[in-house]
Amino acid sequence: MPPNPLGTDPLHSQWMGLALEAAHCALETADVPIGAVVVGPDGTVLGTGWNEREATGDPTAHAEVLALRRAATVAGSWRLEGCTLVVTLEPCAMCAGAAVLARIPRVVFGAWDAKAGAAGSVFDVLRERRLNHWTEVIPGVREGESADLLREFFAAQRQRS
Repeated sequence: MPPNPLGTDPLHSQWMGLALEAAHCALETADVPIGAVVVGPDGTVLGTGWNEREATGDPTAHAEVLALRRAATVAGSWRLEGCTLVVTLEPCAMCAGAAVLARIPRVVFGAWDAKAGAAGSVFDVLRERRLNHWTEVIPGVREGESADLLREFFAAQRQRS
């Protein structure tokens, strides 16, 4: 995947640390360790999420969707204009679509997802010009840490099988 052409903003790295902490929560229920935070325009964390599909049996319980839902509740609006979605793995099509519908102007992510990514890998939902909202994409923030967490999880899953 291409390197991050925009460099690394220290705030993005700090926020990714929060998303990585959230990703670890998913491990408690044997869920894929993906974490997300929605940060408001003033830098306040409005919503945090981690994968809860296994815990809830809900196929839409992805980290990003849960963080967006929680942020909308705190903000009192589904429009999350001025917010940043930070996630440890490139969003899938569903999560990228949810970010577009929430009017998120910026998505920061860690590891690329060459199988299901929708922020430039397989699809590019976030920057699709035919949609009514476009999103700035900042990839590769703390990419190694994010990728390592996933690699370790799936290696452990294979050993159990």
